Amino acid sequence: MHVLNNKNVTASFHEFILLGFLCSQEIEILLFVLFSIIYILTLLGNSAIICAVWWDQQLHTPMYILLANFSFLEICYINSNVPSMLFNLLSKTKTISYLGCILQFYIFLSLCATELFFLAFMAFDRYVAICRPLHYPTIMTRKVCGTLVSASWVAGFLWLVSPAALISQVPFCGSNVIDHYLCDLGAMLAISCVPVPKTALTCSTFSAVITFITLFYILVSYTLVLRAVVQVPKGSSRRKAFSTCTSHLIVVFLFYGSVTVMYVSPGVASQPGRQKFLTMLYSIATPLLNPLIYSLRNKEMKVALKKIMCKL
Repeated sequence: MHVLNNKNVTASFHEFILLGFLCSQEIEILLFVLFSIIYILTLLGNSAIICAVWWDQQLHTPMYILLANFSFLEICYINSNVPSMLFNLLSKTKTISYLGCILQFYIFLSLCATELFFLAFMAFDRYVAICRPLHYPTIMTRKVCGTLVSASWVAGFLWLVSPAALISQVPFCGSNVIDHYLCDLGAMLAISCVPVPKTALTCSTFSAVITFITLFYILVSYTLVLRAVVQVPKGSSRRKAFSTCTSHLIVVFLFYGSVTVMYVSPGVASQPGRQKFLTMLYSIATPLLNPLIYSLRNKEMKVALKKIMCKL
C-alpha cells in the first residue's frame, strides 16, 4: 500500500492515490474496454440530442432547448470523472495531485448540483405547459429559458463553494490512498488525520438541502401535472403528456435515488464498494440512459434523430 511518511497534520500531500477497483490487471483491462464503450455511447447519444434540437426548427421550443442544455450538462458530467478513471485503469501509479483532487471534487459535485437544478426547472416547464397552456408562450420565452439555464449553472457551482473550501481545510496525513476511483466526499473524509464531524455534517447538510428542496418541488409540480393530465379527454394529447412526464420522472428517480442514498443516508461512507456502485449509477449510468429515455418515448425527437441519420 502506498503511504506517505509525512507526520505533520496538514494537507501537505503533493498527490493522492486513487485505489479504484480492487481487481487483477486483466479485469482492469476489461473494465477499461467496458467503460470506454459506455463513455463513447454517452457522448454520441447526448451529442445526437443537441444536434437534433439545433438543426430541427420544430424543436426550437423551451422544452427541447432545456433538454439540449441538459444533454450538454451530461457530457460535462461524464467528462468530469470517466476520462481520469479510464487513465487510472491502465496506469500503475493511479495518482492525482492534491489540487487536482480538490478541483475534481468541486467540479464533479457542482455538476451534480447543477443537474438537480436543471431537473427542477424542467419540471417547471412541464407544469406551465400542461397546467397553464394559454400562458405558456408568454411565461416560457427564450429569454426566460436562457435565464433558467444560466441560473442552473451559476447556482450549482456556487452551492459547492463552501463544501469545497471545507474539504480543502481537512488535515490529511499518514495514508494518501483514497479507496475510490475519484475524489468524492466520503472517500476523502475517510483518510483525514482526525475526525471532522463538523465538516461532514456541513457537507451533508448542503447536500440534503439542495436534494430535498428540488425533489419536493419536482414532486409537487408533477403531482399537479398528472392531476391536470387525468382531466384531459382520452386521445393523442393525453398520451403525449403522459409519455413526456413519464420520461422526466424516470430520469428524476434514477438520479435522485442514487444521489440521496449516496450523500444523505448515513453509513454509506463506511462502505467503499457501495460508494463506488452508487457513484457509477448517477454519474455514468444516468448520462448513458438519459438519451435513450428521452428519445425512445418522444415522437418528435425520434423524427429529428432520423433526419440526422439520413443527413449522415
